[in-house]
Amino acid sequence: MIYIYMAILGIYVFLFFLSWKEACKGPFCKMASYILQKQQALCRGKTGRKHNWKRELYRRQLGEKLKTLQPAEGIPGQVRAYYLTQYSVVLTVVFAGTVVCVAAWISVHSGALLVEGRYIWRKPYGEGDIPVMLAAQMEGEEEEIFQYVVEERKYTQKEAQELYQEAVEILPEAIRGHNDSLEDVRENLELVTHLEGYPFDISWESSSYGIVNADGTVDNTDLTEGIVVTLTAYFQYRQWNWEHVLYVQVNPVVYTRQEMLRRRIEEGLHVQEESTGSTERMVFPDKLEEKPLVWREIIEDSSVYLLWLVLIAAALLYWGRGKELDRQLERRKKELLLDYPEVVNKLSLYMGAGMTIRNAFVKMGEDYKRQQKERRRYVYEEILITCYELQSGRPEREAYDHFGKRCQVQTYMKFSTLLSQNIRKGSNDLLYVLRQEADSAFAERKNVARKLGEEAGTKLLLPMMMMLCIVMVIIMIPAYFSFMM
Repeated sequence: MIYIYMAILGIYVFLFFLSWKEACKGPFCKMASYILQKQQALCRGKTGRKHNWKRELYRRQLGEKLKTLQPAEGIPGQVRAYYLTQYSVVLTVVFAGTVVCVAAWISVHSGALLVEGRYIWRKPYGEGDIPVMLAAQMEGEEEEIFQYVVEERKYTQKEAQELYQEAVEILPEAIRGHNDSLEDVRENLELVTHLEGYPFDISWESSSYGIVNADGTVDNTDLTEGIVVTLTAYFQYRQWNWEHVLYVQVNPVVYTRQEMLRRRIEEGLHVQEESTGSTERMVFPDKLEEKPLVWREIIEDSSVYLLWLVLIAAALLYWGRGKELDRQLERRKKELLLDYPEVVNKLSLYMGAGMTIRNAFVKMGEDYKRQQKERRRYVYEEILITCYELQSGRPEREAYDHFGKRCQVQTYMKFSTLLSQNIRKGSNDLLYVLRQEADSAFAERKNVARKLGEEAGTKLLLPMMMMLCIVMVIIMIPAYFSFMM
């Protein structure tokens, strides 16, 4: 995996040198600008529009959404800034995640115990064993995996004798396997060659190998009644030996070729442990039956999963930021609906005071500019654009029509149509119609506010249920413990 990580980082270095002349702040922004520029050049270089119509349609829809949210800025600039932000975020996430993956890989591999593929340094006496995952492969055979324990430096004879007495006491429980006891053996025994926490190599002899083999296999297929078998356990530690006799009342298994190979490798490990037990390092056997035996330490490298999480997070982040644009449009629509009664009411008040529609729009725009630092409102941004159009010489009817189309809300389209029709045909009832529209708009705003309140209550239902569960747990646990006491 380290090669993949290095390749990713190499791509970043390559992009950095290619994009350092880009007019952006920050290395990732420069890279994003370079990628966007090359992508646009590649799209322009394709012949025909058959391959690009979907991309162009998406860019056009994206530009319309961005223009709706930021009407004062040009569409090409907003689209470029949007893609720069998206690409910069993805590049940043992937780079940071890859660096973390490299650190995780180094951390895992720097703790490797197998040195030169041959030995592992022992811990001094009293500091415990060293568990290690190993893989052994002999030429022409399948690889075998071991969870091996390299023991610490050896015990003295007196200490070994004391440990032997303890091991004898727990031996019956250790070898019974899935049987209830040694007095009622009906399944295979586990004639262990080692006891966890004890340094002994244990070998076994049976008084009846046809019934209980030395490996613990029990063959009771031909038995008609129980039979007592004597098992002798030979404990060996360095040059000292002990034996212990156990009586079992009986039950069976045949090794496959691969299992026999595994057993021979284990026996080779035991022999090597005996021969190098007093040395400072555990040297693993490099041959078995005159065939080379290759050892490999199994290292659990989880950095690859971290890389996948990083890539998925980057993709989800890119997708989520795209959805955020739609959520902003939805919030804009709700804000326009809530501000509609206020706009209609102001216009009717100004016209009632003797102002024309044009002057009323200019008045609302100037008031908004003075208060713009407090809060940005979409409808007044559109009113300001309408004022700029009127000042540039655009006819009033067209300016009001553009106002309704830019708002993209049905009520504003109806409102702009009302204003443009009044200019085109003339009407003395416009003030009356506006006041009626203001009354109906306030009523509609109450309905919208009521609906938003219901939605907020629904969203609070889950947190309330979680709080209720927490309160019940807080009450019931002390009551339960007090009842048990």
